Amino acid sequence: MSHAVAQGAGALSAVGLALLVVTPRRDLRVAGLVVWAIGWIALALYLAPSGHHRLFAAAAVVGLIAAVAGTWVVLRVPWLLALATLACVPARIPVHVGSTQANLLLPLYGVVVVAALVLGWQLYGDDVRSRELGPLSWPFALLIGWSGLSMLWTKDVRQGAIELLFFVLPFGLLAVVLARLPWSRTWVLVLYIQLAVMGLVFASIGIVQYEERQIFWNPKVKVDNAYAPSGWFYRVNSVFYDPSIYGRFLVVAILAGLAVVLRRRGRDPLWAIAATLVLGITWVGLLPSFSQSSYVALMAGVTVAAIVLWRWWSLVLLGVAAAALVLAVAASPQLRHRIQGKTSSSLSHVTSGRSTLARNGVKLALHNPVLGVGIGGFKRAYADATGLKGREPKAAASHTTPITVAAETGVPGLVLLLVLVFIALLTAFRRLGALFEGTARLAFGLALTAILVHCLFYNALFEDPTFWGLLALVVVGARADGALEPPT
Repeated sequence: MSHAVAQGAGALSAVGLALLVVTPRRDLRVAGLVVWAIGWIALALYLAPSGHHRLFAAAAVVGLIAAVAGTWVVLRVPWLLALATLACVPARIPVHVGSTQANLLLPLYGVVVVAALVLGWQLYGDDVRSRELGPLSWPFALLIGWSGLSMLWTKDVRQGAIELLFFVLPFGLLAVVLARLPWSRTWVLVLYIQLAVMGLVFASIGIVQYEERQIFWNPKVKVDNAYAPSGWFYRVNSVFYDPSIYGRFLVVAILAGLAVVLRRRGRDPLWAIAATLVLGITWVGLLPSFSQSSYVALMAGVTVAAIVLWRWWSLVLLGVAAAALVLAVAASPQLRHRIQGKTSSSLSHVTSGRSTLARNGVKLALHNPVLGVGIGGFKRAYADATGLKGREPKAAASHTTPITVAAETGVPGLVLLLVLVFIALLTAFRRLGALFEGTARLAFGLALTAILVHCLFYNALFEDPTFWGLLALVVVGARADGALEPPT
């Protein structure tokens, strides 16, 4: 398949998804879903490695049969879709995409196919609901549509196809279907229990890894640990490939437990005690990740919780959080070693080159303010602008999502992202009631806050299915709490 066909398929699929999100007409929604599916399949064919066609065909048939069975189950118990999504978040499997080795959420894509079939069946029937994402619908649709259209002028067609095929298109559709879930206190409790248990198990594995000095999956982390300037510094990743992704997951689990402790301790003391115990163990598991981005994300979530619940008294906590941040940064032997070294005056050295990368990324965005360099084009455009050699120079990999979005989709893309984030957070924290629904919405909002802060230091916002799922759950919770009207 040619690059031009892949560019057209990616753009059309994104526009189809955008149409599905915003239009109230059922025939247009069906058309949008069909266009999304055709474009998604076309991108898969474009990126599929050559050879093994029979194996791929057999896998597709088996997968489709399993998806049909899963659709039958989810149509009868809708919240199983949310539980399956959460269960698949850590399941990254190493595969070859074109000429690149990648760790992809393959089981989750099976869940996405189930979600697409469920939505298709509901649209085929008498379900007339639309704009499931409520006030998020327009910025959500416009961001996806504009990102897809930027595929037409991207500097790197293959990387743009990867971004659309594996992240934006599937997770965007999954968010739409999750936003259709009927509110259920029982199923939200089950979802929290699942998150808490997963966090507890992963944290326990991380603690054991630290004690036994053993790392799974990632040889780079092993090398970094071998050259650590201090014997007690040893980064762990649990079942995840990257310690920062491991840390981000634990932060989400911790903040969900914090919401339970703060809001339900007077009404459900047993729940609060259990949540406190799990929270404490999970926090211990977070420490040896030595993920500074996760530490900052956790402190941001705790600070927001204090502001929402305690208003002016939260200023005291802000001071404590600031002091804790200084201590956490100082506790990192790598960073302390750089600061105390001969090149301590170099901000680029202290930040492992990220300040230079961010500065040049901003310049790249300013040079392409309207259209950007296209989705997936950051690394290639950055390398061309700075003279880096190689097909995929690692030194050009972005670490900050807003800068990446600004560079790849221009000012329109950045504005749409900021609007989407603002409305999502406003929806999450607006008029929190004292009932269970308010507690759930607080937990969703705190987790979303942490992920957004995390993406300022680790460029994986759109790659994280938790972000897309939280957008949907925030809307579901707001409807149940009376802050939003049901979908029309």
